[in-house]
Amino acid sequence: MAQAKIQAKMNEAAKGGLFSRSMSMADRSSRLLESLDQLEMRVEALREAASAMEQERTCLLEMIQSIQNSQEMHTICDGEREELTLTANRLMGRTLTVHVSVDTVRNPQQEDAMQKVMALIDDIAAKLLDDMESARKRLMALHAACVTDAPSLPIDQKFQAMVISCALEDQKKIKRRLETLIRNIDNSEKTIKIMDNQKVEETEKTKSNGK
Repeated sequence: MAQAKIQAKMNEAAKGGLFSRSMSMADRSSRLLESLDQLEMRVEALREAASAMEQERTCLLEMIQSIQNSQEMHTICDGEREELTLTANRLMGRTLTVHVSVDTVRNPQQEDAMQKVMALIDDIAAKLLDDMESARKRLMALHAACVTDAPSLPIDQKFQAMVISCALEDQKKIKRRLETLIRNIDNSEKTIKIMDNQKVEETEKTKSNGK
């Protein structure tokens, strides 16, 4: 009888030990999961910060180029223009030394769609100088395919299908790149008009002096 009681207590103790050990493992697992959840938030914050830096780099390059092609740069004396050009080139070079890259995880279908979209945009960008107005209309149609509140413009349905097939992060990048190209075209057209007007004024002034 006594032996039976001792054995019963040992069994209870063993069960209690197993139960305590199990709870301890559950606690550790919970703590590790909580740590990973916190790290995941920090990882996403890191990606967002890097993406913001990537956009800032693009914005800075665009602003420097805008100053280089601005009306003011064409209306100042040669000496001042040379000094400002050197400064702009220096800033451009320093900005280009900053390399920020946020890779997007894609499945094979998304990778294929992204490559097709970028190839199409690259082809249009390569032909900008040949016909700016035509390129702008094409880019506007592509941009309309990337926004929900698209203006009353013809939308490239095929391009829209490719964009939808891309990863969400890539869709945002595509939209931003199209907006940058369109702004660059607008700035270039303004510069061309300014230079054309200056040529007309100079021609008229020359004619007047000739009289």
